[in-house]
Amino acid sequence: MKKLLVLLLAVALMMVGCGSQSPAGEGEQADRNMFITVATGATSGVYYPIGGAFSNIIEHELGYRSSVQSTGASVENINLLLNNRAELAITMADAVLQAYQGFGAFDGETPKEDLRGLMSLYPNYVQLVTTANSGINTFDDLRGKRVGVGAPNSGVELNARLMLEAHGMSYEDIRPDYLNYGEAIDQIRNGMIDAAFVTSGLPNSTIMDLATTHKIKIIPIEGEGMEYLKENYPFFTSNIIAAGTYDNEEDINTASIMNLMLVDKNLSEEVVYNITKGVFENLEIIHSSHSAAERHIDLESVMEGMVVPLHPGAEKYFKEVGVIE
Repeated sequence: MKKLLVLLLAVALMMVGCGSQSPAGEGEQADRNMFITVATGATSGVYYPIGGAFSNIIEHELGYRSSVQSTGASVENINLLLNNRAELAITMADAVLQAYQGFGAFDGETPKEDLRGLMSLYPNYVQLVTTANSGINTFDDLRGKRVGVGAPNSGVELNARLMLEAHGMSYEDIRPDYLNYGEAIDQIRNGMIDAAFVTSGLPNSTIMDLATTHKIKIIPIEGEGMEYLKENYPFFTSNIIAAGTYDNEEDINTASIMNLMLVDKNLSEEVVYNITKGVFENLEIIHSSHSAAERHIDLESVMEGMVVPLHPGAEKYFKEVGVIE
């Protein structure tokens, strides 16, 4: 009987010991079993391949489950993130700031102060595209023209509104068509619209495709319009589309704005730290996704244009490697 009691006590102690360790093990396993969706943009754009590279690292290098999701881009991505339908989301800094402070596309809404940043990615260039025979040579020539302004409430469409405002115009001065830029470029090719706003990294594949069948023209953003943007919307900076990007003989002045990777505030510090570290330990995968990523995504630029607080997990990694103090 005594031997039986000793044996039962030993078993009970073993079970208690195992039980005390199980929450940590289960928690770690639960983290690894979570599904991380990366919200991007149209499959024809730059967001999609770069977001796909993030998802690739998250799943194949870090061991989480992940997928990349094609979306209507910035505004939709912000809402997906806030509604727990995505864990990572690529967005333009102007849309993020409007959401965070409650103006512009988010006017009248409660400021989205739960938005958190993972890192800055690369600059988007405002590319106002037309063809050589359209009769459009300056921004003012858009008056009365059929213009693709981006999908409704996309980052491109928000940019189009601000570009028009900066030049003393609005949608009442043009004939707007709410198309994503892949659709808009097709409509230029078919003669259905005259010009389109394409806000993306360089080079944009849809513009390059149009250039194989038409002589294209990129209308500059410069002068008083550019000065208005910098004064009223400081997330814009002056930039150039370098000669030769689209067989253009000279540099073209335009506005640019940073793209940001946002992350769900509710993800644990450990998970976000792992993701941030994993991205920079496998940066070649990100760089191979698109030339815009190869040229711009690095540790030195992770805070450039960041308009919301970093997630603590990202902050921990960047402090660890000396990027921020």
